[in-house]
Amino acid sequence: MTDPNRRDIIAGATALGLTALMRTPAMGQTATPDLILINGKFTTLDRSNPSPQAVAITGGRFSAVGDAADVMAAKGPSTRVIDLGGRRAIPGLCDNHIHVIRGGLNFNMELRWDGVSSLADAMDMLRRQVANTPAPQWVRIVGGFTEHQFAEKRLPTLEEINRAAPDTPVFILHLYDRALMNAAALRVIGYTKDTKDPPGGIIERDAQGNPTGLLIASPNAGILYSTLAKGPKLPFEYQVNSTRHFMRDLNRLGVTSVIDAGGGYQNYPEDYEVIDRLHKDGELTLRIAYNLFTQKPKEEKEDFLRWTSQSKYQQGDDYFRLNGAGEMLVYSAADFEDFRVERPDMPPEMEGELEQVVRVLAQNRWPWRLHATYDETISRSLDVFEKVNAEIPLDGLHWFFDHAETISDKSIDRIAKLGGGIAVQHRMAYQGEYFVERYGNEAAEHTPPIKRIMDAGVKISAGTDATRVASYDPWVSISWLVTGKTLGGLRLYPERNCLDRETALRMWTENTTWFSNEEDKKGNIKTGQLADLVVLDRDYFEVPSDDIRHLQSVLTIVDGKPVYGVGPFAGDAPTPPPAMPDWSPVRTFGGYHKQTADARPSQLERVAASACSCASGCGVHGHAHADAWGSSVPVSDLRTFWGALGCSCWMV
Repeated sequence: MTDPNRRDIIAGATALGLTALMRTPAMGQTATPDLILINGKFTTLDRSNPSPQAVAITGGRFSAVGDAADVMAAKGPSTRVIDLGGRRAIPGLCDNHIHVIRGGLNFNMELRWDGVSSLADAMDMLRRQVANTPAPQWVRIVGGFTEHQFAEKRLPTLEEINRAAPDTPVFILHLYDRALMNAAALRVIGYTKDTKDPPGGIIERDAQGNPTGLLIASPNAGILYSTLAKGPKLPFEYQVNSTRHFMRDLNRLGVTSVIDAGGGYQNYPEDYEVIDRLHKDGELTLRIAYNLFTQKPKEEKEDFLRWTSQSKYQQGDDYFRLNGAGEMLVYSAADFEDFRVERPDMPPEMEGELEQVVRVLAQNRWPWRLHATYDETISRSLDVFEKVNAEIPLDGLHWFFDHAETISDKSIDRIAKLGGGIAVQHRMAYQGEYFVERYGNEAAEHTPPIKRIMDAGVKISAGTDATRVASYDPWVSISWLVTGKTLGGLRLYPERNCLDRETALRMWTENTTWFSNEEDKKGNIKTGQLADLVVLDRDYFEVPSDDIRHLQSVLTIVDGKPVYGVGPFAGDAPTPPPAMPDWSPVRTFGGYHKQTADARPSQLERVAASACSCASGCGVHGHAHADAWGSSVPVSDLRTFWGALGCSCWMV
């Protein structure tokens, strides 16, 4: 029960905040809200006002967050009111590390296996897309999935791919460890028995020396990047359309802000023209803070000298602005994250090259982010940062490491002393099985050591590193933080190393604001903050933990404007134009594959439609158990379902 005195205090404070924010100085009059949201279960993450009854938005900011009567009292004739129907509403999610600008240029060309639960279904999608793709286009499946998410626990064979696509080039990127290509793709790219292996990569060959179609990163992903770059590109206007569809799919998942980490083969400013055009036309549905990623080995210092002289840190606005340097600062410091191979040693010139760049950035007061998977790389980088700090204090610069899976306690404490941060991503949800195979279960229990980082007082937040090495679904990341499980169901972390649901949500909201230097500007549902909010299809705080990764939005609001809506909110947000070109996989399959709340009853009914064929012969009516494993119904639900019917083999 709400304490009446506390309630009166909050209501009074809300009213004061409402009056202050809605006063129009030029007119001396009070403006009315543009939008009011009522009848929702609001999780504000504002500790002084955690569970209000209603929210008002004026001029793109939350103008009142409090009791329904107080908020509705400010309603004017033009105020739009949306009834949330008792659904959970949370602050908009912010991905601390995603390659959204690069991903948007290609999204409409890519068939996504993200979230697909069986290889059989994935290969069916491939065959359908092959039939729909005209020459000379490719079918591309570019990351975002792991073989462990499939019921079959494997990748397709080259024979299966060639059988599915005898004539259309197919390129399948699996994480950053390998790529699979059919014979048609080999012919188009021109890989033959005379093609030499590039540095750090392997072209697998048959007994006669001919390429088989398997490319292996050993240890770096350069061969995967460069081969993919040989494919056709979309025309500019199609890239604009493609980026809009990618942003919309992120909005569907509840993402309202991102920090873009640049990426390989993403040149500045040429490859930023599409996102700049969308920004100028007012068509961004995400807030994007972008970092500049060097593209020229041995010329990195020149890149950053040029960029710091031509651009100003934080130039732009709340929708699109410069966030600093990285994640690639120098190529000699890049330790690729393929846990299927031995940890790479960074070359001896790393420190000298890194110091040159960090000095340029520190002198110009530009923050940076640095890709670093292993503690060996982090500790050597910290030697450089400490050296520069002795001459050019880093106080106030929001610099940080990305990933940091195997960071040591000593390195964490050194980062704390220097005032840096650590941005973690859910790569272990995709590669955890490989890490355990190489380093063991005990090492995996604290990879990365999130609780230890928090205890040291180091700034920390969460993201995805999408779209290639992991998927862009924030709920897979949040599920990983809460359950400690991989997509394949392997439990990596003991309970003591997992986060409670509120802390995990903060990792994706208010914690991320330090990494874009936007503290107190967003991340909460709070008077005065930017009005970014998400209404969920199911209640995050009530669904079973294994169902967290299936959540998505039914209404997403950015800057006070609905940008995505389905079901009862379908009419509240604009509909994007059809995906271009007309053969785009997005038209047929959409983006991330989600199990929806509405689909679950029909799936369970289908499971009950045929006879059980389990080994124990329990005789319970239902779908064959082997097929049930490959369905999109979570195993936890199947066990409940079968158990309720008395199926002995599921009573585990």
